[in-house]
Amino acid sequence: MHLVSQVSQRLGRFVAEQRDAAASTGPISRQLFDAAAMTLTGGKRLRAQFCHTGWVAAGGAPLADEAIAVATSLEIFQAAALVHDDLIDHSDTRRGRPAAHRGLETAHRDAGWSGNSADFGVSGAILLGDLLVAWSDDLLEEAIVTHPHARLVRAEYARMRRDVTLGQFLDVAQESAWVTQPDGEHADRALEIASLKSARYSVEQPLIIGAALAGATDAQRASLRTFGHHIGIAFQLRDDVLGVFGDTAQTGKPAGDDIREGKRTLLVAYTREQLSPDAKDRFDEALGDRDLSTDEVRHMQNEMTTSGALARVEALISENATAALDELASAPLLESALDDLAQLAEAAINRSA
Repeated sequence: MHLVSQVSQRLGRFVAEQRDAAASTGPISRQLFDAAAMTLTGGKRLRAQFCHTGWVAAGGAPLADEAIAVATSLEIFQAAALVHDDLIDHSDTRRGRPAAHRGLETAHRDAGWSGNSADFGVSGAILLGDLLVAWSDDLLEEAIVTHPHARLVRAEYARMRRDVTLGQFLDVAQESAWVTQPDGEHADRALEIASLKSARYSVEQPLIIGAALAGATDAQRASLRTFGHHIGIAFQLRDDVLGVFGDTAQTGKPAGDDIREGKRTLLVAYTREQLSPDAKDRFDEALGDRDLSTDEVRHMQNEMTTSGALARVEALISENATAALDELASAPLLESALDDLAQLAEAAINRSA
């Protein structure tokens, strides 16, 4: 059975076990479990795939139970991050469906409960994200409790959680702090955030966690870390491009969402470097305006294109992809896993959603 199917099945069993364990709490708690199940539905399962491929690349047996469980725990952690990310960004949709807080808001309204439905949705989503983080830990520990490499796996998992939380905070802070920083620092700051917030936890750490579980050597982990970092940066830069230029039908998000949210990405930093002072002021005033019209979003997109910023970001994506594949050429990894790593890199970078 294909890895993605196995992970989906493992998720289904885990959620069912959690429902059974909490059955005595009554019918209202089912709202939280229903929201969790919905949040865990769909997605590309890239983190699980990178984790499993890291495991195989270091000598692990394909589709082994412990590798599937650890890979699945990463998908639960990813779901927690998305729930909180949508709250932070005030996003209404996720994967073409209502974001978790919007779903809970609707459930409150449909039930005819008293109080503010939107407030309930926000509160419920915060708790949902917390629950999913706890579930991720629970499944990880279940998988490695007697494993000989448990200590290293835990350390890498902890590093992943720390880095993505720090990266998310820096991302939020940069939307306000940019005004106090020299323009020349914005691009470096955007790359730092891309590394911490997404590159490490989306690609690099899943690879390393899988490899650590398999007992990878220092050289194998170092090679996977280099490969994963380059692919992770390219992955996040592609995400930034899709956040501005993506097709709503493909991304499940409104076109130009990152513009209305005021994301201070590398694309924005590169654009601002080429604008006149007056044009830069207008650009800054529009960025983060949630009421921008479609025409105004198109104008911002045009600025990013004509300034050369989009081309520069695309070039950096290509540079990182090439560096990652160059690393694979001499990597001390199982040869049978090299093609899978290259294919995953392609899927992570050249995507439309």
